[in-house]
Amino acid sequence: MEKYSIKELMACCLSRDIKDGEKVVVGANFPIPRAAVLLSRFTHAPNISMGMGAFSVNLKEADDATPLKFFCDYSPIQWAESAAFFPIELFCFHKLDVFFISGIQIDQFGNTNLIGIKNEKGGYKFRGPGSIGTTTLAAVAKRYYIVTEHHTPRVFVEKCSIVSALGFGDGSKGLRKSYSLPGNGPRYCVTPLCIFDFSPETRKMRLFSLHPGVSVEDVIKNTGFKPEIPDRIQQTKPPSKEELQILRNRIDPEGNLK
Repeated sequence: MEKYSIKELMACCLSRDIKDGEKVVVGANFPIPRAAVLLSRFTHAPNISMGMGAFSVNLKEADDATPLKFFCDYSPIQWAESAAFFPIELFCFHKLDVFFISGIQIDQFGNTNLIGIKNEKGGYKFRGPGSIGTTTLAAVAKRYYIVTEHHTPRVFVEKCSIVSALGFGDGSKGLRKSYSLPGNGPRYCVTPLCIFDFSPETRKMRLFSLHPGVSVEDVIKNTGFKPEIPDRIQQTKPPSKEELQILRNRIDPEGNLK
């Protein structure tokens, strides 16, 4: 089997879950989800609508899809049958199918913190980039994916010190509905060690699959809370030869996923 990086594996996992015809928004500087969305477009989902950077883009056939340099990078226009500088509202209010979120903290109920970690005096000992739209899009997207390149107890905490994007709150049944949020919340949390889903009963993170070479003990040791562990755990499917060829030749020739 051809060797692959963890980032390539994560991109393939996300790509396979995107359906043809969906409306998808991905941040301009979020390499793994960006690669996942383009991979789905070049394989099984040719009719997705992409919000990439500051543009809504319907891709035509393209030899490659070079990385965006800035949020308002005009590069996507070269791939497009049509393109428009869009207000984010076009993808909100029941229209957005898929979104991606990360966090400097991620808790057991899928809440995320991109704002910062407070110190004992009420200030910040560490500042993040800010919520940058994730608060709204996590509320309205039909589903979203939490993606992180770091699986450590510092990232995976029992409770976020600040919640910038609401997952399932404290796990209370019907909490999102009680807030009149149209979106369904996070579907998966994809990490360098595993994929978590969320228990439909408790809304707590549950181990869904282990990446090749990773054990349950590895996940527990690197997680700051005890996730739910089912009796049977599948192994994450490795990238196929076709997926790797498309990633490396058409999407990521610069090697950002290495």
